[in-house]
Amino acid sequence: MAYDDLRSFLDTLDKEGQLLHITEEVLPEPDVAAAANAATRLGDAAPALSFENVSGFTSARIVMNVHGSWANHALALEMPKQTGPKDQVEEFTRRWAKFPVAPEWRENPLWSDNVLDGDEVDIFKVLPLVRLNDGDGGFYLDKAAIVSKDPADPDNSNKQNVGIYRIEVKGRRKLAIQPAPVHDIGRHLRTAEQRNEDLPIAIALGNDPIISLVASTPMRYEENEYELAGALRGAPAPITSAPLTGLPVPWGSEVVIEGVIEGRKRELEGPFGEFTGHYSGGHSMPIIRIDRISYRNAPVFEHLYLGMPWTEIDYMLAANTAAPIYTQLKAEFPEVQAVNASYTHGSVVIVSTQKRFGGFAKAVGTRVLTLPHGLACAATVIVVDEDVDPFNLPQVMWALSTKMNPAGDLIKIPNMHINELMPQAQPTSIVDRLIIDATTPVGADKRGNYHNQVSDLPEMTEWLTKLQKMTANR
Repeated sequence: MAYDDLRSFLDTLDKEGQLLHITEEVLPEPDVAAAANAATRLGDAAPALSFENVSGFTSARIVMNVHGSWANHALALEMPKQTGPKDQVEEFTRRWAKFPVAPEWRENPLWSDNVLDGDEVDIFKVLPLVRLNDGDGGFYLDKAAIVSKDPADPDNSNKQNVGIYRIEVKGRRKLAIQPAPVHDIGRHLRTAEQRNEDLPIAIALGNDPIISLVASTPMRYEENEYELAGALRGAPAPITSAPLTGLPVPWGSEVVIEGVIEGRKRELEGPFGEFTGHYSGGHSMPIIRIDRISYRNAPVFEHLYLGMPWTEIDYMLAANTAAPIYTQLKAEFPEVQAVNASYTHGSVVIVSTQKRFGGFAKAVGTRVLTLPHGLACAATVIVVDEDVDPFNLPQVMWALSTKMNPAGDLIKIPNMHINELMPQAQPTSIVDRLIIDATTPVGADKRGNYHNQVSDLPEMTEWLTKLQKMTANR
């Protein structure tokens, strides 16, 4: 059975030996983040952590590293926890082919036990907030699914967005958000501000494991994340209507925050230790006004540690980045065999492919850079032969070592946009992209003597005059 909420997934992790209950009293800082940082060093079977006695917080429960290993990721997909990454990516891709599966509307959501409204709103009364890295500018919500709609077409469910974006807590009812221009919520906010409007949003925290995966999946603009969740679950995703904004939100969330991104209002946000393993600086970012908080009794606060890879986010973003790139490439290039985009949110993409003609691998690599995810994140694309497993790094290194000739196999494309969080960009958001052709060279085509140019036939002039006269008399 598919998971409808976070707690049912935690029960499965517990039964499978993939959840550690930390019952001793811990400090909110640095213990919670430090333990989550350490958990990722335990390898591909690292457990989730449940902190059940956090000093200074009454009956608070914080869970970390929920998706933070291939074992946990497999269980989220209801696969055996021993399943390896390549098999998980292939299964993710197979399920993607069933998209779309319409969601199921339900009443009486689990998060409707308690409500803070208007001036009563105080996020500090609901969530046990902690900083993740010592250089962070404040408390963050970094694993919340944020729901918005296109203000110019609000009834079009394919133009709604469910995405994970970093959110800094600025006050008891004020947040700051970083919506990149390439993100759907960035498009929604731009439209709202052009109309001189605020953008209504809903923020769902503590979600079932598939909602977290689809919210971090690079889908096309007019594709519905809940319909992908249904395909991945093998059953319709349960959703309901948020009472204040009317936005569609997950039925089984722990907490739902409603409010607006205030149009044309900006404040300092950051710094924050990001998925790149570097701190991003402080920037002027949009502000969220919280108008309502609904939450379950004793809500579970799910947090996400980010730092030097690999951390939980690298497991979260592996299959759901590789699968759409593979699906989109395969539709145009049937020769493509597999895609591995597991490294730092697909900033390096490895593609294995057969070759149709000389230069074919370079064409495939170039296409990666123009796909929705490639436009934002792919800095380097490595293309290898069909008999090289892109998930086997020693094989990839062998291909680079023996097949790549720097004289013609390094294709640099200058001055392209990239996610502004990528530290190699200079200036911010601008980088040269690199395609590496590490495939076996294909011989030149043998097609005749091109030095012999075709000339007009001697009788052509006479026929041209004749045809001109005939067409003039029509």
